[in-house]
Amino acid sequence: MVQTADWDPHPEPLALDTAPLPEYGSGSLADLLPTLAAGMDVPGMTAAIPELTAADRACVFLIDGLGWEQLAAHPAEAPFLTSLLGSSRGGTGRPITSGYPATTATSLASVGTGLPPGAHGLPGYTVRNPATGELMNQLRWQPWTAPAVWQPYPTVFQLAHEAGVHAAQVSSPTFENTPLTKVALSGGTFHGRLTGEERMDLAAEQLAAADRALVYTYYAELDGAGHRYGVASDTWRGQLMYVDRLAQRLAEQLPPRSALYVTADHGMVDVPFDEEHRIDFDEDWELRAGVALLGGEGRARHVYALPGAEDDVLTCWREVLGERFWVASRDEAIAAGWFGPPGACDERVYARLGDVVAAAHDDVLIIASEREPKESAMVGNHGSMTPAEQLIPLLEVRS
Repeated sequence: MVQTADWDPHPEPLALDTAPLPEYGSGSLADLLPTLAAGMDVPGMTAAIPELTAADRACVFLIDGLGWEQLAAHPAEAPFLTSLLGSSRGGTGRPITSGYPATTATSLASVGTGLPPGAHGLPGYTVRNPATGELMNQLRWQPWTAPAVWQPYPTVFQLAHEAGVHAAQVSSPTFENTPLTKVALSGGTFHGRLTGEERMDLAAEQLAAADRALVYTYYAELDGAGHRYGVASDTWRGQLMYVDRLAQRLAEQLPPRSALYVTADHGMVDVPFDEEHRIDFDEDWELRAGVALLGGEGRARHVYALPGAEDDVLTCWREVLGERFWVASRDEAIAAGWFGPPGACDERVYARLGDVVAAAHDDVLIIASEREPKESAMVGNHGSMTPAEQLIPLLEVRS
C-alpha cells in the first residue's frame, strides 16, 4: 500500500537565494571585453575581472555551447583545450559565468556591450515588446524592431575603435548584417569567412594588423549539434574535436604581445523525453491559467500574465513547479540579481521581463509543443543558472 500521510502535493518552493547567481561585475561574460579594453587604455572601460593581465593585442574566440563542465568531461576529444584548463581566468583554473538567462542572444549582447542583461535589454530568447505586446525573438529578430531603439548602448568594439584600437570581428558571412550583430558586436571591421580554418587564420592576421588590437571570432556548430543530438553524442563530440583543432591553429599563429581567450556563451544539459522531465505548457491548464504570453525558453521562462492575474499566476507556478524551478516575480528576480547587480535594470527593459520568471533547477523543461514545436523537440537545452549552463571557460594563451 502507498503511504500518503507524509505526501505533500505542493512541496515548499525553492528559496530564491539558493539560485547560483552569475558573477556580474567580477567574473561574468559582460566583464570580459571591458577588462581587455581597459588594458588597452580605452576610456571608460574598467578591468572588472581582476585575474586577467593586460595585453596589447587580445582575441576572444567564442565557441557557442561549450560549457565548463562539458569541456572538463571530454579530455580525449579536446586535448588542446583540456591542457589549458589551468590557465582559465588568469591562471586560477576557475571558470567565469555566462549571465541569466544563459542563452546565445543574451550572452552575445553581454559580450559585445559589456553590460548585464538588465541593461542591454536582450534578457531572453523571446521576450515581450512593451510597445506592441508581441513576443520578440531576439536571436532571429522577429518581428523586426529598430535595433538602435531596442539596444541603444555603444559596443565595446565601437568604443575601442574610437580610441584608436584596431577592432575586428571574424565570423560567418551570414551574420554580417543581422540586427543582433549590429546591436551586440558592431564596431571596427567585420570579416566574413565560411570555414573555421579561414576564420582562425584571419583572426591571427587581424591581431597583427596594429599595435593595439581587439579581435573577436565565433563558431556556432557545437551548439547546434548539442541541441539536435545531445551533449556527448557522436556528432557533438566530433564537433568538439574540430573546435579543439581550431583553437590550437589560432594559438599557434598569435603575433607578439597577444592574448587569446577561448570562452563560450553558455553550457548545455540533455533533458529526457518523458512527461516527468518535459512539462507541456500547451497541455497544462494550471500553468496556462491567467497567462497571456509564454516567453523565454524551456529552462528560462518569461511568463506574461493577463492584467490583474499576476499574483495568481505567480502563486500557481510556484505551487506546480516550485521544487524544480526557481520561480520569482519580476521585481523579485531583479532584486535577487538575476539580470544584473542592484540598479542595473534599465526602465526600458523592465516590462520586457516576465511578470513571473522561472529558472530550471532540475533536468526539466517547460515545453510548448504547439507554440514551439522545434524548440520542444531539442535534446540539449540551456538557459538557467545551474553550473552545467552557467559555468564557461576563459582559457588563455599568451605570446
